[in-house]
Amino acid sequence: MATVEMVMPKMGESIMEGTILSWLKKEGDLIEQDESVLEVATDKVDTEVPATHAGTLKSILAKEGEVVEVGKPIALIETVEKETDEGQPKPATSENLQKNPTSPKTDTIPDVPEYTSLILGAVSKKERKKIEEKNFYSPLVLSIAKAEEIKETELAAIPGTGKDGRITKNDILSYLRKKKESSPQPTPPPEEPIPLSDSQDEIIEMDRMRKMIAHRMLDSKNISAHVTSFVEADLTEIVLYRNKIKEDFRKKEGEPITFTPFFVMAIAKALKDFPMINISVDGDKIIKKKDINIGIAVALANGNLIVPVIRQADQYNLPNLSKKINDLARRARENKLNAEELKGGTYTLSNIGSFGNIMGTPIIVQPQVAILAVGTITKKPAVIETPTGDMIAVRHKLILSHSYDHRVVDGALGGMFVKKVADYLENFDLTSVI
Repeated sequence: MATVEMVMPKMGESIMEGTILSWLKKEGDLIEQDESVLEVATDKVDTEVPATHAGTLKSILAKEGEVVEVGKPIALIETVEKETDEGQPKPATSENLQKNPTSPKTDTIPDVPEYTSLILGAVSKKERKKIEEKNFYSPLVLSIAKAEEIKETELAAIPGTGKDGRITKNDILSYLRKKKESSPQPTPPPEEPIPLSDSQDEIIEMDRMRKMIAHRMLDSKNISAHVTSFVEADLTEIVLYRNKIKEDFRKKEGEPITFTPFFVMAIAKALKDFPMINISVDGDKIIKKKDINIGIAVALANGNLIVPVIRQADQYNLPNLSKKINDLARRARENKLNAEELKGGTYTLSNIGSFGNIMGTPIIVQPQVAILAVGTITKKPAVIETPTGDMIAVRHKLILSHSYDHRVVDGALGGMFVKKVADYLENFDLTSVI
């Protein structure tokens, strides 16, 4: 038998610590390699951590609620030591490292994919890179420094007690506390009675995801110069086409076909026509994306939001795109998406029409530069041009709300793009075979 240490995994380059939310296994349980053993929370996301080895969970070293630095032991796993070939060294474990101090000890920390595009990005790459050139700060430390208006030079002077002298959350909070104590305190104004909440009011604590969404929404508004253009599209032909094929599609594929794949196809085509929408911003540099990866905003049962990504969305036909979207949406609501399905988006679609809204002003997913919200499809009287003259008819209308970053996307480009999306929707190929 051999005992190996399971350490707090590395969950992204800028993550230096995690909080133990809950242990999914208890001491003495048999575990398989890659089986989820515990849940860990960072300032970005909550995620399950898999076992690094198969065996028995011998000892839990970190309690629930404890904050543990990356690379620190959190559990001991007792494994069955396999025979090794003659002359080959045995795997390094905590036991044989103690018995043989000269044995090589690896500094490698297992990686856990970072859910970087689960919700809107917080700090721009340029800002993060600039700050981290000299020091390596966690996003939590950076967010505290930003909120307290601590400049880079001041932050760098704070003594760190973390690994390699890095600054931890406690270090910066202690610094702020001492700074406040040493500063002259202004005379407080006369106390006013604190208004009491109504006895019928309910106080609800934000969960971690809600807090992250709140921070990233504010960061996105601070980073990008948001402008929104609106275009009304006539979806009558698509509505009639979908009504004609939806029963056959359900029988053939075993699932419904919604309007979302039609929107995604139109967006993908428009992004090819206007590649300067399919970009991201890194400081004063524009990164033109090769692939068209479209994120689909999915509302969860608890009211939070998650954005799975359809990679190379322009390569799908309508049936396959429909199945891909249905699968991502279903697994998003069941909390079964993997890390790769939540990152790499280059453009985002938000379907606010599913809530009965006709239009909106969506907030950009950083570091993307644009997002499209589609409203509900409603019947409206409209003037139709015919060879014999104009006439009024009932048509199925939809409003497209296109928010874009005016730092790099001017009104002409932003307006032409959303108009092109509307054109593709209005001129959908009705001969498409399902």
